[in-house]
Amino acid sequence: MTTLWRQILAALTDDTLDDAEREAIVARGAAQLAARRTPEGQQPTGDAVMDTAFHEFNLLLTADQTRAALREVRRG
Repeated sequence: MTTLWRQILAALTDDTLDDAEREAIVARGAAQLAARRTPEGQQPTGDAVMDTAFHEFNLLLTADQTRAALREVRRG
């Protein structure tokens, strides 16, 4: 988990990343955070990930970005 948060912080400030790379990293972080906030035994929803990305990282995600991030988080 720590590595992911380092990647997110770096992505938010790294001018060498393109928007797609930056958004994918932050989307994974939002999905991870939404998963941690979801009650045990439930899966985070796409809306929860989008809401987390917007409120925590000031990023609007598309449905495709959200689905991809959720797939990665569920795979572990």
